[in-house]
Amino acid sequence: MTSVSTRHRLLNLAQSVLLLGAMAAIAWISVTAIVGPEIGLIMALGMVAGLLLTPALPGRLLLSAYQAQRLTGRDGYGLVAAVAELARRAGLPRVPALYRVPSRLPNAFATGNPEDSAICITDGLLDLLDGRELAGVLAHEVGHIANHDLWIMGLADVMTRLVSLASWIGQLLLIMNLPLVLAGMVHVPWHVVILLIFAPTLMALVQLGLSRTREYDADRVAAELTGDPEGLIRALSKLERKVGRFWEEILLPGRRIPDPSLLRTHPPTESRIRRLRELTLNRPSLVPAIARHPVGMLPPTTLPPRFRRFGVYW
Repeated sequence: MTSVSTRHRLLNLAQSVLLLGAMAAIAWISVTAIVGPEIGLIMALGMVAGLLLTPALPGRLLLSAYQAQRLTGRDGYGLVAAVAELARRAGLPRVPALYRVPSRLPNAFATGNPEDSAICITDGLLDLLDGRELAGVLAHEVGHIANHDLWIMGLADVMTRLVSLASWIGQLLLIMNLPLVLAGMVHVPWHVVILLIFAPTLMALVQLGLSRTREYDADRVAAELTGDPEGLIRALSKLERKVGRFWEEILLPGRRIPDPSLLRTHPPTESRIRRLRELTLNRPSLVPAIARHPVGMLPPTTLPPRFRRFGVYW
């Protein structure tokens, strides 16, 4: 591992620890302001225990919601073999299951933990990328699994939801007691009220920052697993052209819509590419070849596109 790669890894780790610590502090202050430290501690322990004991449930629900179809070596040998090799290089105790999502939107995501995980890729992504680029994207998702990013982001999401709930309860109690407050019969600690009002927004911004940091680290791991940063760079460039500009061309043809960095779940593509280009790696042997058009080798989907109540579609 080069000094640049080590520097990136340590920087991403430090940022993640600081951001997750900031979220925990905000959540603790907000929740204990409503329920007290004793109940707050019980809630915190229950939250962590729930994430540890039921790590696979959200992933299974997600796969079911998107009607994901399990791929085997018979369906797409190159894809399955590539995931197996990447998992071996990453030291995962179990090879992630590979699923195909019948959607034309180019996308990939992972669920689960290193012991029980899954990677989903859409038909749109398979159509868009070549084998070298697909290897980079699959390595990126393996990186998320190896880094326990799914658990970390799940913890961050639960803390954000707890803060939002505490904020809502606090403001409701204030409204209900407003007549007593105006009559001077109840003392209100206004610094707590201000905290509860702005805490959900602050938590959301910190969570977005944490998400961007984990994306940088997954990019680094992907480059190390494949020894080929250029494959992921090409994939990111294609996805930026295909997805990143889609709504801009509809809403403001020919013009660029400003996208504040604080509101991004992913880092800017230009920044990710720049970091990848800084890496000089010892190149391992290439992952097994992936067919140029894997979708043509896969059984056709029979599911028509449709919308569901909660916005899930395929």
